[in-house]
Amino acid sequence: MTKKQKKMLGRILVSFALLLGLSLWGGRIWLPVGIPFVSVSHVSETGQPAFSLAGWVPYLIPYFIIGWDVLWRAIRNIKNGQVFDENFLMAVATVGAFGCGEYREGVAVMLFYQVGELFQSVAVDRSRRSISDLMDIRPDYANVEQEGQLVQVDPEEVSVGDTILVKPGERIPLDGVVTEGSSTLDTAALTGESMPREVGEGRDVVSGCINLSGVLRIRVTKPFEDSTVSKILELVENSASKKAKAEHFITKFARYYTPAVVFAALALAFLPPLLGLGTFGMWIQRALIFLVVSCPCALVISIPLSFFGGIGGASRQGILVKGGNYLEALAQAGIVVFDKTGTLTQGRFAVTEAEAAAGSREELLELAALAEHFSTHPISRSIQEACPEADFSRVTQAEELPGRGVRAVVDGRTVLAGNGKLMKEFGVAVPEGGEPAGTVVYVAADGQYLGRLVVADQIKESAPQALRMLKAEGVGRTVMLTGDAPAVGQAVGKALGLDEVHAGLLPGDKVERVEQLLVQKRPGEQLVFVGDGINDAPVLSRADVGVAMGAMGSDAAIEAADVVLMDDDLTKLPVAVSIARKTLRIVRQNIVFALGVKFLVLILSAFGMANMWMAVFADVGVSVLAILNASRMLRKTKS
Repeated sequence: MTKKQKKMLGRILVSFALLLGLSLWGGRIWLPVGIPFVSVSHVSETGQPAFSLAGWVPYLIPYFIIGWDVLWRAIRNIKNGQVFDENFLMAVATVGAFGCGEYREGVAVMLFYQVGELFQSVAVDRSRRSISDLMDIRPDYANVEQEGQLVQVDPEEVSVGDTILVKPGERIPLDGVVTEGSSTLDTAALTGESMPREVGEGRDVVSGCINLSGVLRIRVTKPFEDSTVSKILELVENSASKKAKAEHFITKFARYYTPAVVFAALALAFLPPLLGLGTFGMWIQRALIFLVVSCPCALVISIPLSFFGGIGGASRQGILVKGGNYLEALAQAGIVVFDKTGTLTQGRFAVTEAEAAAGSREELLELAALAEHFSTHPISRSIQEACPEADFSRVTQAEELPGRGVRAVVDGRTVLAGNGKLMKEFGVAVPEGGEPAGTVVYVAADGQYLGRLVVADQIKESAPQALRMLKAEGVGRTVMLTGDAPAVGQAVGKALGLDEVHAGLLPGDKVERVEQLLVQKRPGEQLVFVGDGINDAPVLSRADVGVAMGAMGSDAAIEAADVVLMDDDLTKLPVAVSIARKTLRIVRQNIVFALGVKFLVLILSAFGMANMWMAVFADVGVSVLAILNASRMLRKTKS
């Protein structure tokens, strides 16, 4: 608890003790005015509580202890032209209760109102702490060498190109490249992933990670204001300003609702007695109960608290949501569209098939790897990785033939490895067959066809599980858009069980396809596009919700997307949808529960069937229950 909250708790306890003491003594207390024992509760001939100076004076002590700040805020707001708020409602209701002779009830209403305020304050602080925990990624200093000594300077003072030193246990202050040393990094604050990452010379590192073991020298590549940690902090700090529709609804609702109930209470107090339907005292009492019930604080605080908690819970999983509006839209995800390369697949080639026409599969792989040894093409590297034990000293000549493949001399034999054009050029006949899901590399030696390899991008390990989890969350359609050949796209789509695959698309075609899907979506559905955030900015911007993944250190992702998954784990996407849906579920529960109870007690109070204690529950009790329900979003969500 903060100092202010502890002080409020002390006021609540003192006021409650005094109120309890007055009640237990049966309304008789010693007053220092020369009157030995004066009755606190006075009743008129009609049976209604009657006003009594000696009766209400003792109750002023606990009333002012607990309620002076509410009265002061009400007066100050009235002076500033802000009349209709919960302070005004509480002030009128409790002062009116004293005027009607209900001294104990007047103190109790203010007491329990402040209990609700304390609950609200603690809940909001917990929510802020869940966000501020993420803010701990901001580095305090950077170690820069000056005249042979390490000097700690503000990260904002370090320039691009400077070399900084990061010791074990320190947080990396700026984005850069490791120039010396090796270590493991804790990236949990950025990605939610507990597994440390290995780094060494030449590896890129981003700010916000904790260096766990070795000393690292890092050449700075970005100024602090453009660093990963700075962009993340800015994103999280601004997320609260982007309100969801439910939050806008509550703000607008309270603006009209509060003055409406004040005028309704005035009408309830004066119209029935003027029409001869009862006494003024009876109807004023009902109007006061009406005012207590009408306070909208249960909705005004619990709805934003739910969204704030949802954003905080997501951030602890390495999922950054740019605002409550995007969290609300993500909760209504009905169509999820994926880019392929770097999103569903690793963006890294590997040999998936080796079909030998002559000799063994191992001999085919070895010969192809030897022929590709001097090439730096990604496909060549993948073939070399498939046969790392090959003896490259056997290669005496090698030539790369652009757009076709390679030609090399291995053990005195001329080996060709490449596409159909290369084989045709050298008169090598290759068998015809179905188009495989990948890039085909034909291999021949001294004009004889030896077989073929198929090189393809690899599906991410997390992709199948992520898609199953999305279906379990109720996502209706999963779609993949790719610029790859149709055979490749269809193979990936079939392996993952996607509903639709659209292949051979240019970047502009992807936007056009998303436009078509937006037209097809059902009412209330939202379209989510998931990409790697580097070349998908147009589509990320056009979708209802743009999700960039694997974005640690990617400026394009953080700028273009509405939701950022900070690592390559695709299962974070259904976790984000789950958090969003839980948030919206709690928001709807609170709206229905709070309005339902309030309207019920409002009707009962108008007909004289509700007392002040029911009003206290309808206001404070409902507020506390709504806040506790909203606080469920602050619990750490399991990924």
